[in-house]
Amino acid sequence: MKKIEITQDELSYELEEEIKTLRTNLLFCGDDKKAILLTSCFQGEGKTNTALQLAQSLAAMQKKVLLVDADLRKSVLISRLNVGKVEYGLSHFLSGQCSLGEAVVSTNIPRFHIMFSGPSVKSSAELLTNERFEKMMDSFREIYDYIIIDSAPLGMVIDAAIAAKQCDGAIMVIESEKVKYRIAQEVKKKLEKSGCQILGVVLNKVPRRNRKKYYGYGEKYYG
Repeated sequence: MKKIEITQDELSYELEEEIKTLRTNLLFCGDDKKAILLTSCFQGEGKTNTALQLAQSLAAMQKKVLLVDADLRKSVLISRLNVGKVEYGLSHFLSGQCSLGEAVVSTNIPRFHIMFSGPSVKSSAELLTNERFEKMMDSFREIYDYIIIDSAPLGMVIDAAIAAKQCDGAIMVIESEKVKYRIAQEVKKKLEKSGCQILGVVLNKVPRRNRKKYYGYGEKYYG
């Protein structure tokens, strides 16, 4: 397994506390909730950052964690982490171009591994319905305490609902004052149809003037 170096962002006190709250709520959901999918309605709502920070926070608790970048259409994780070119990723594995071990990389953060998305593909929905994805998730459950899936925005493409079928729970990331109630409800219904339990919602980018409404924190709220 190849190893990469990543830099952990220094979080504000408020954001760090909210990530810990999200982590605690996830832990209270039970040991059977191992594969957790994160999705949003649109791009830019903070889904990838939330998935990354949650995964790193779980690893800090001595949990063995894998972050899977399942946004096969427009991934931002590699550029966000600034790790340069990665040889293999999820799309390589699902299309039979590499082994599972080649698609996963370890990091300088103990117990924290990443599977990047690989090259973007137009047939992402077809790849995620591939039997290889189901078997991959079964294998990961034997290895990791938590598998955090960063999926594509469900308000734009159906990919997240397909991936959710192989997950134990889902979390919606919604940007405050950006997403209309109707759109959020439509995304919620798509997740419910997948059979994946919705564990909660992260309300992200809360304006400073509204922070007191969310227990004094404005970055994230899990309910």
